[in-house]
Amino acid sequence: MGIWKGKITISLLLVTMATVCLAQQQDTTSNVRLNPIAVTNITEEIKPEKFKVTHFIAPAVLIGYGFTTVYDHGALKELDLSTRAELQEDHPRFAYHVDDYAQFAPAIAVYGLNLAGVKGRHNLFDASMLYVTSAAIMGLSTHFVKRGVHRLRPDDSGYNSFPSGHTASAFAAAEFLYQEFKYKSPWIGYAGYFVATATGTLRLYNNKHWFSDVAAGAGFGIASTKLGYLVYPQIKRWIGGHGQKQNLSFTPAYEHHQLGYRLTYKL
Repeated sequence: MGIWKGKITISLLLVTMATVCLAQQQDTTSNVRLNPIAVTNITEEIKPEKFKVTHFIAPAVLIGYGFTTVYDHGALKELDLSTRAELQEDHPRFAYHVDDYAQFAPAIAVYGLNLAGVKGRHNLFDASMLYVTSAAIMGLSTHFVKRGVHRLRPDDSGYNSFPSGHTASAFAAAEFLYQEFKYKSPWIGYAGYFVATATGTLRLYNNKHWFSDVAAGAGFGIASTKLGYLVYPQIKRWIGGHGQKQNLSFTPAYEHHQLGYRLTYKL
């Protein structure tokens, strides 16, 4: 019986990931702009994303499910309790912290692909700023929600269980990978969601979060990156001005077996 419930838990996480991936197929292709050159003009203008309610349906459902479960005393709460009980019964000594590193894997893949010659939608500077903006939104939103909800972790280690920060970070990175390469190959983006789902699953096995924490964390992560892609182009235009041209470039460099970057300004 425990094995079947464990399989049901994993299936629920996979269904969550599949739902998100299907929802992503509705993204517009109007902002396609692949950059095949290695040298990056930092002042290059980015087209602002178009806000669409449909893009936020999946993360809103995940976040809504999480909040509902926190204050529920019926079937949803029972799912959290039974999932935790079964996983701990079947794997009481599970303590593998790959999730501490896996949460960043999709974002690292963006840089790896670019440096390997597979270019994403944006140059490395703008891609980095998009990720930083998304991570800031994710970090701030989950921090204040954790403090406001004050939910006890399954292992009683603290009152910051909801939502799962690791899962939010992983899905923010997965959405970042998807946004950068969905026009090149959507399967690259979907691979990031498999890694993010695995990260959320490990948080359950490590007894650090309830199932609803992980579901909500996925929603916060996806929504944060989508918001980052809406906000950053406006921030860049506000800081750099409209239509200003500067001879400033940003180039990835590899010298003496060390990876770095080179900033160049032409007078």
